Amino acid sequence: MIRKGNTEDIESVMDLTKACAKAMIAKGIYQWNEHYPNALAFENDVNRNELYVLDINGQVKGTIVMSTFMDEDYFPVEWLTKSENNIYIHRLAIHPELQGQGYAQQLMDFAEQFAIDNNYSSIRLDTFSQNKRNQKFYELRGYKRLGDIYFPKQSEYPFHCYELVL
Repeated sequence: MIRKGNTEDIESVMDLTKACAKAMIAKGIYQWNEHYPNALAFENDVNRNELYVLDINGQVKGTIVMSTFMDEDYFPVEWLTKSENNIYIHRLAIHPELQGQGYAQQLMDFAEQFAIDNNYSSIRLDTFSQNKRNQKFYELRGYKRLGDIYFPKQSEYPFHCYELVL
């Protein structure tokens, strides 16, 4: 079940993202580290009612953030739509034990349907340039790759920005 995340979920979400970071690092993908994602980011997500979790039998096994807030890191990107009615996806994660079973698809289906139901013009996100699996995932869903942005605390490599026009 996908539900809104709350303050009580943050510890589980942090455990989940740490497990994801460890699994990515084991594959040579240095996307997440001790700086990101962090508990403060998830607390802000809860306070803005933007955190959703995949709850399986009472345990948080996935997470997604659906935000209407455009981070200033995104300002230089030449988006396909005007920056006034968009949803931004952040921190999509599925526990490594459950990856490859369609749960990320379910979370993205949920986000895309939410955006359609609420008349947003597009969905925007970024993914790490060294994470080819994520790039393929979004491109197969119809997301168009646009410019690159950098998060120096995470990596020297860029993050590719994507947009799906609805």
